[in-house]
Formats: sequence, structure tokens, C-alpha cells
Amino acid sequence: QVQLVESGGGLVEPGGSLTLSCALSGRVVVSQVMGWFRQAPGKEREFIALASWGGGIVNYTDSVQGRFTISRDKDKNMVSLQMNSLKPEDTAVYYCAASSTIRGLTTTPTYWGRGTQVTVSS
Repeated sequence: QVQLVESGGGLVEPGGSLTLSCALSGRVVVSQVMGWFRQAPGKEREFIALASWGGGIVNYTDSVQGRFTISRDKDKNMVSLQMNSLKPEDTAVYYCAASSTIRGLTTTPTYWGRGTQVTVSS
């Protein structure tokens, strides 16, 4: 059974930084594209960032471009999200996701983590 487990969420002041990590365990047939989504209260879940299996292809939503950095450790089947210059509007539950294709990751990921709360507040 494939599992995604997130870690690293918490409370941070505006302008601060946090790093989220996600580990994929279990047996997958093909190498996975991994990425992050978030869901703020009262809003739909939105795509944030993705990285291909080798990390050579990355993509970000406009609202985090230049502030967030996604990275892959394919040997450990992990993905991290370095979040800098955090804003109150970044407050959300952040979910790790995985899929066998980039298109699949951004539309209907195959695997989901349970989420980790990020709160940006003074």
C-alpha cells in the first residue's frame, strides 16, 4: 500500500520560512511525479508545485513563484517544499500528492497525503 506522509507544518510569522517534507512509502509500479497542493478554509484545493521523478522538471502556481522551491530526493522517494517570504494568505492545509504523469499530478493525483497545517500569523 502506497502512503504519503507529510511533515514540517506549523505556525510562522509573516515573512518567515518553513520547509515541508513528504515521504512516499510502499511499492509503486512506475516512478512518481510528486508535488504539493493546499486548501485554505472555505476554498477549493489548489495546485502549488510539482517536481518530476529526477527533479529536472518543476512547475509552480503563479502565487508562489519566486517564494517557494520544490526539490526531489529520488533515492529516498521524498519531496520537499521550501517556503520563504510567507504571507497570511499562504495559511492552509498543505497536501503532498503523487502521480505517474505531470498531467495526472496537476489534475487527478493518484496518491494523497493526509495534509499538514501551515499557519502564517503574527
